[in-house]
Amino acid sequence: MSKHNTADLATFSKLTKKKQKAIKMMFEGDLTIKEIAQELHCGERTLYSWKNDNLFIKAQNEYAIHVLNNALPESIKELMRLIQHGKSEMVKLQAIQTVLKHANLLSDNSTPELDKAKIRKANADASVAEARAKAMEDNGQDMEQLLDKMLDTLTRENDKESKKKS
Repeated sequence: MSKHNTADLATFSKLTKKKQKAIKMMFEGDLTIKEIAQELHCGERTLYSWKNDNLFIKAQNEYAIHVLNNALPESIKELMRLIQHGKSEMVKLQAIQTVLKHANLLSDNSTPELDKAKIRKANADASVAEARAKAMEDNGQDMEQLLDKMLDTLTRENDKESKKKS
């Protein structure tokens, strides 16, 4: 079983030692519910009851995040090792992409053209909103309907332009 300092886990710390041990054993994943029950000297039904308890579920999630956070430094070292000394170019590329995505320098669903189109759309939306507010002050409801039509036209044109670039 992993040895992790769990003193900083608020929900996990509220549980009995037996429930904490159950969470650790379940997290390791090497044992069945029956084996865990035998190790903890309790019934399988008890474990299933714990697994459905909201506090227990919250503690499990908290513990899992804690373990993953503790694994982060080693994970980063391994990524760097793969980037620097990996045998496969594909493995190096995947490691580099992982680092770039984490630094928000790379996105799976973004391109420079798409980003520019989003900026144009946001600027157009802002212009229309300003014009709508001014028109409502000046001319009332009739102008708002005209602006709605203009906005619909701009949206259709923007959608057509985005589809052409895709």
